[in-house]
Amino acid sequence: MKKATTVDAYIAAAPKEVRGRLAKLRAAIKAAAPKAEERMSYGMPYYGYKGRLAYFAAAKHHVGLYIPPPVIAQHAKELKGYHTATATVRFPNAKPLPLALIKKLVRARIKVNEGKKGTGATGTASRTK
Repeated sequence: MKKATTVDAYIAAAPKEVRGRLAKLRAAIKAAAPKAEERMSYGMPYYGYKGRLAYFAAAKHHVGLYIPPPVIAQHAKELKGYHTATATVRFPNAKPLPLALIKKLVRARIKVNEGKKGTGATGTASRTK
């Protein structure tokens, strides 16, 4: 399969049964972060706003949401019942997506990114001498 170069192409290339879930996940991220840049990175849809915000991907039995630390740990109680790792939440395909929770996680990451000192839009530190 050819590597997708746009988020639309990524969703279109996904198995038919998960395309709707991916579209809903995308819409939730965009609703929570309307100023975020959307592009492909590491073969996954990527959203950036003052640094890395979120990625998502389809897997055989789940869709994954990847948000840099410390957001997952900060919301561990709300994420009980989902498989999580330091920067990952897996939403099983057999369950509805928790769209309000996804938006909350993205907004939490926006706050982390906005709180960083000396970072530009790409998340790289600016240096002055």
